[in-house]
Amino acid sequence: MFNRTTFLILLVALATGAGLWAAEYFHRRDTHDGPELQTVRLLSQPRELPAFSLQQSDRTQLVPGELRGHWTVVFIGFTFCPDVCPTTLGALAQSQKQWTALPESTRPRVLFVSVDPERDTIERIGEYAHAFHRDTLAATADLPSLERFTRSLSLVFAKVPAGEDQPPEHYSVDHSATLVVLDPQGRMAGVIQPPLEPGKIAADLAALSASTSAHRNE
Repeated sequence: MFNRTTFLILLVALATGAGLWAAEYFHRRDTHDGPELQTVRLLSQPRELPAFSLQQSDRTQLVPGELRGHWTVVFIGFTFCPDVCPTTLGALAQSQKQWTALPESTRPRVLFVSVDPERDTIERIGEYAHAFHRDTLAATADLPSLERFTRSLSLVFAKVPAGEDQPPEHYSVDHSATLVVLDPQGRMAGVIQPPLEPGKIAADLAALSASTSAHRNE
């Protein structure tokens, strides 16, 4: 797992790149013919992801082809997370409730990826994610696979050792709070930055899904 020094270096690099993301986003908003969005920041060009393989909570493999056909919101975290993870998944659950009436074939999806495979078993991540919303996908992998996957999404994570007065297993994990949006081709298409507004997330993903369906029917 990344050490904390590496994590901080990567955070600086990502902060520098944030300006590029913003430039791409505004260029996209000025020129694309898709729906007007409130909180999703689309890249000017979707980015293909390298091959990856994660294990889902139902013990099936999650590979790039499995993410096709739907707009997907990806969030990385861990089940022992005291604040950001439950807050984020809670907000996304509110968005998911607003998607219930949408056809299953085009309904947006939420994917929670645990970056703490040392403690987060397959069973645990499923129970954790589904406690927020039954439709949330949950997956994890070994550390090298997780590092490759998160790096491809411009996300980072790092293990933080427990304090001297705590047992070693009480470590924490620093991780990106940004959400990544994948398009129906499984490409990185945009990001959602905190603070999260469930209503706006729901509206944007519903609009993107409707736009995709309209294009398919043309």
